Amino acid sequence: MEVATDEPFTPIKQDTKKGKLCYYPYNINWNYGLLPQTWEDPSFANNEVYGAFGDNDPVDVVEIGERRGEIGEILKINPLGALAMIDEGELDWKIVAISLDDPTASLVNDIDDVEKHFPGTLTAIRDWFKDYKIPDGKPANKFGIGNKAANKVRVQLLLFLESYSFG
Repeated sequence: MEVATDEPFTPIKQDTKKGKLCYYPYNINWNYGLLPQTWEDPSFANNEVYGAFGDNDPVDVVEIGERRGEIGEILKINPLGALAMIDEGELDWKIVAISLDDPTASLVNDIDDVEKHFPGTLTAIRDWFKDYKIPDGKPANKFGIGNKAANKVRVQLLLFLESYSFG
């Protein structure tokens, strides 16, 4: 499911590519959504991430809490870190977060806490996003920042920059 950013009222609907419905070949074991009113600028080259340009979509969020969210549900989250995915040459940030309502939310305050309290989760997220297009004959996605997750401070800066239009 995707937000149709090119349609009035930006409805949530099944994603399509070249007129065909998109399906994921693997299960997603977390909540996947976006930050409303954000935008990954396709005219801005990020030098920290191989000079990749934004993917012209809202910033994505991977929420790692234990409760499965509903389509369209709005969650209050604590951003913990981010993965800088390069998808077909475009930068597609994946904010790793936890719902403030999750019973474990008080245990995780930064990306380093994720591995401690949710062992293997960051690797699973990175591997899923790296490989999910391979069954369609596309190459594996890459990740910037040394294939590691950016910490909370970098995420807060990213969200600040994504929230404002300069120029």
